[in-house]
Amino acid sequence: MTRGRLDVRDDVARGAPVVAARYVQGDAAAPCRAPVAHRHAALAFYTAGGARVAMRGEWEVREGDVLLVPAGEPHRTLEARRAELWGVGFDVPGFAALSVAALLDPFERVRAGGAAVVRIPARRHGYLAGVLQELARAGREAPGETGEAVRRSLLTLALAEVGAAAGASGGAPAPGGVVAEALRVIERRCLGPLTLLDVAAAVGRSPAHVTTALRRATGRSAVQWIVSGRMAEARRRLLHSDERVDVIAERVGYADPTHFIRMFRREHGATPAAWRAAQARARPTAPRPPRAPGRGRR
Repeated sequence: MTRGRLDVRDDVARGAPVVAARYVQGDAAAPCRAPVAHRHAALAFYTAGGARVAMRGEWEVREGDVLLVPAGEPHRTLEARRAELWGVGFDVPGFAALSVAALLDPFERVRAGGAAVVRIPARRHGYLAGVLQELARAGREAPGETGEAVRRSLLTLALAEVGAAAGASGGAPAPGGVVAEALRVIERRCLGPLTLLDVAAAVGRSPAHVTTALRRATGRSAVQWIVSGRMAEARRRLLHSDERVDVIAERVGYADPTHFIRMFRREHGATPAAWRAAQARARPTAPRPPRAPGRGRR
């Protein structure tokens, strides 16, 4: 059990596409003074206590609730009341590329102005807690490609449980404005050919309008979100597969391997091959537990 905050930024930089951990937040936990927005999506299942979270309004989270935090959504914890929770963070683009992308609909509903808190039926508390416990254990004890497959399967089970509780299978998410729609397009298409012009066309706005809206809402432009999604999947493949760099470049949306290498070096300070070698030398290293949603560095 960890006393800390949930934040997968450092773990994502090391190629961990899914991170889960158990947390305790006492009454004395200081509130986050300013909203934070992360490149990953997060959920928190509260098994005891509660919290008050600001995200498109204020939300009361109690025992048996799941708090959903979409990627790019500004949020902060205002108060923690002896909260105990399972926290999960994951990269969206790689998961959205799977056949189970519809399980992300509850996050899209939050972006569209829907409820950020999902109530899990009491009879299902033990099941969801067990899945998240296994997900955290797999992150510590199951390295490599097989371990990653296990973590993705467990994440799928957790999201399916949340989706069932949210009633998310009853239809597509409602439109949520240019920011929500643009992020949805980017998350689902950034691993293929995708430009700012494509995103703007998909949401029916000008490229300048899309970029300005995203930067104001999330602190990042459309191009930065596209690159972020591609780099997350590239790190995953570099860390968990033996694919050649040129193959990875194509799989994450870059037709030119040289351009991919240049972009990767700009983001990480090393070429893909050098980054992969450095990660291999550092193994075995389990992902560091993420921080709780809304808890940023002060």
